[in-house]
Amino acid sequence: MNEQRERVSSTHPYILQDGLFNRLVSLRRWFHQHPEIAFEEANTAGRIIAELDRLGVAYDYAGVGHAVIGRIAGQDAGRMAIGLRAEMDGLPGNESTGAVYASVNPGKMHACGHCAHMAMLIGAANLLVRDSPPGPVTLIFQPAEERGGGARTAIADGALGNMAAIFAGHVTHEYVTGQIMVRDGLVTAQSDRFVIRIRGKGGHGARPHEAIDAIVVSGFLITALQTLVSRETNPFHPVVVTIGKVRAGSAANVIAEEAELEGSIRSSKPEVRKHILHGLERMIGAAAELHNAKIEISFAAGYPPVVNETAATGVARAAAIDLIGDGNVVAAEFPSMGSEDFSFYLEHVRGAFVRFGARQPDWEPIPLHSPAFDIDENVLAIGARFYDRVARLAHDRLATHVN
Repeated sequence: MNEQRERVSSTHPYILQDGLFNRLVSLRRWFHQHPEIAFEEANTAGRIIAELDRLGVAYDYAGVGHAVIGRIAGQDAGRMAIGLRAEMDGLPGNESTGAVYASVNPGKMHACGHCAHMAMLIGAANLLVRDSPPGPVTLIFQPAEERGGGARTAIADGALGNMAAIFAGHVTHEYVTGQIMVRDGLVTAQSDRFVIRIRGKGGHGARPHEAIDAIVVSGFLITALQTLVSRETNPFHPVVVTIGKVRAGSAANVIAEEAELEGSIRSSKPEVRKHILHGLERMIGAAAELHNAKIEISFAAGYPPVVNETAATGVARAAAIDLIGDGNVVAAEFPSMGSEDFSFYLEHVRGAFVRFGARQPDWEPIPLHSPAFDIDENVLAIGARFYDRVARLAHDRLATHVN
C-alpha cells in the first residue's frame, strides 16, 4: 500500500513536493485514529490549530463546539475572500477496516471521510502560504456536519465575513481516484425527520380482542407510508421515505400499548416535500381511525438542498480540468439523495460542492457511513491541489474589492 501510494503520488500531475504528501497522510491518519463526534471536536481542533500555527496562519476559535476559522490575507487584503470548508466530526459506530490507523476511540469512527477533508484543507493552506493567493482565503474547519448543522455555528462565528464565494468537496467511492464530480444546480436533497407516536391499549397476548395492538398499527404504517413514494409522487422527482428506528413491546405475551417510529424524508423539490409531509399526516389520521388508536407525528426540518451556483460551478469545473484533465471531470446524471449542511453557507453566498473519487479501480466500492469505509490516500493530494487552484481561480473570476 505504501509503495503504491508513493508510486502514484510521484507520477501524477497533482504531485505534492517536499514531503507535503506524506505529512498529509500522517495528519489524515491521526484524525482518522482519533475521531470525535458532533460538537465534541476538542482534540481535533487542537491539532488543526497546531498546523495553522506552524504555517503562521491567523485564526479565530471560540472553543469546543465552534469552528476553527483560518485567514490567509493574500496579496491584496482589500479583496473579498474565497472560502474553503472542511468538517471535523466523526460518526458513532465501530470501525471494521482493520487498518493500522483504525479508530482508538470506542464507538466513534470517521466513516464519512472527514479526516481526509481536514487533511486536504491543511494541504491547501500549505500551498497558499508558499505562493500567496491574489486575495484573502478563509479556511473553515467546522464542527458537527453529521448532526446538528455545525455550518450554522461557523456562520454565527463570522466565517462568511466579506466572502465572495465558498467551495467544499467530499470523498466518495462512487468514483475512482483521479476523478472529480462537478455538477451545476441540485447536488444533494432536502432532509427532514419525523417521529410517530402510537398509543393503543395494552393487554394479554391470549386476548387480543381486549386490546389495541400498537405493534400491528406500526406494521400497517410502515408498509402504507411507502405508497406515498410509489403511488403518489412523480417517479421523475426523486424522494425517499425511510423508517429507520422502531421501539415497541416489552414481552412476547404482552400486547404493546405504545410504539414509536422514527424516520426521514429526502426530497428534491419543494412541492414534493410538501405533498409527502401532508401525506404523512393524512395517512396517520386514517390509521388512527381504522385501528381506534391515538397517533401523533412531529416533524424536524433537516438540511436544505445543496444547489451549486452556476458561476461558482464553472470555477470549480475549470479548476478540476486544470488539475486532472477534462476527461476525468464527471457530471453526475442525478443528484444525491443524501444531505449536507454546506447548504447553509449557500443561503448566504454563492458556491459549489464537488465530490472526489477516493478508491482504486480494483477496489470494491464501499458506501459512506459503512464501518468498513476507507479511502485511497492519493486523493489527499488531489483535494489539496484542487482547493489551491479553485481559490486562485475564484479570485480571478468572482472576487471583487470589499465595499
